[in-house]
Amino acid sequence: MRRTLVTGCSGFIGFHLCRRLLADGFGVAGIDNLSDYYDPALKRQRQAILQADPAFSVVNDSIETPGLLERMFRDHRPEIVVHLAAQAGVRHSIDHPRAYLSSNIAGTFELLEAARAVPPRHMLLASTSSVYGPNDRMPWRETDPTDHPMSFYAATKKATEAMAHAYAHLYGLPVTMFRFFTVYGPWGRPDMALFRFTRAILRGEPIDVYNRGEMRRDFTHVDDLVAAIRALIDAPPPPEGEERDEGVSPVAPWRVVNIGNSHPVMLGELIAAVEQATGRYAIRNLLPMQPGDVPATWADTSALRRLTGLSPSTEIRKGVQDFVDWYLRYHHQNTAGMACRGKSTSDASPSENRKEQDLLADPPDINRKTFHRNPI
Repeated sequence: MRRTLVTGCSGFIGFHLCRRLLADGFGVAGIDNLSDYYDPALKRQRQAILQADPAFSVVNDSIETPGLLERMFRDHRPEIVVHLAAQAGVRHSIDHPRAYLSSNIAGTFELLEAARAVPPRHMLLASTSSVYGPNDRMPWRETDPTDHPMSFYAATKKATEAMAHAYAHLYGLPVTMFRFFTVYGPWGRPDMALFRFTRAILRGEPIDVYNRGEMRRDFTHVDDLVAAIRALIDAPPPPEGEERDEGVSPVAPWRVVNIGNSHPVMLGELIAAVEQATGRYAIRNLLPMQPGDVPATWADTSALRRLTGLSPSTEIRKGVQDFVDWYLRYHHQNTAGMACRGKSTSDASPSENRKEQDLLADPPDINRKTFHRNPI
């Protein structure tokens, strides 16, 4: 059994990754502080599903706690470390920057110090597409400049890339950095646009549409993302001095890899997909661009394809339907609209399994109406 440590194990991406690793026969030690950035009940439900597997163990504490990660490294001796714990969100970082300094910078420092003391075979750390900032040359490649962050969140994630590179160079730690592009899917974060849009549309409430909808995002389904991470676990960067390719440091066993769908989608197309999946029209509240945001993201994924043979490709309407089906099950909604589309609310997406059904919350019901679109 391959020993793996996953930080942020009860978060959106961490949960899905842990399930994949457990299914593949890995032993997983997780850590998550169940922060109240969004409702911790959702995190506890994810964690309860993971805890049904005896190969999973968890510590509910903060990664920035001095010495905690080093103790976990010594206890579990992980071969693989996947670092997903972080304070996320571009907009939240404007009002609460100290949380990003603590979790993203101090927390990553504690992780790197633990790895220096008990070196794993491969460390994989999450970064973000936000590091590309205002770069208008698209699609974004791993070798493009990342020197002008537009938010404090992006600045902290860029800093973690540099910190990990220094430790890779000084101590020979093999490091892969992921740059994620707008991840979505079942069990997603309530602060993300798809979750907020779905909730508001079902309730008949307006949705805030920034930059008046003139925005494109490289939406990446969580199943595609997890498949890429799983494949990259077995593709560590070459040791210093060996032949290297784009995205690999010339002075350290350190690599950066984009993980995205490589197919930007207009915000209006995302909203239309939610309308189709829910059977309700959106009430749009058109607003200007928010501070720290960028009008478009687009991943060049040729490095990922070269390393793993994978190309994330879930089409946005299919991915949104996957999310909305989960959302309706999560909120115990049985609707005639699903039957009209020939799909039962009991049908599980590839991201679900039966264990989830026993662990769902019972929030207030949402009244839902159906519509039929006119042919175009």
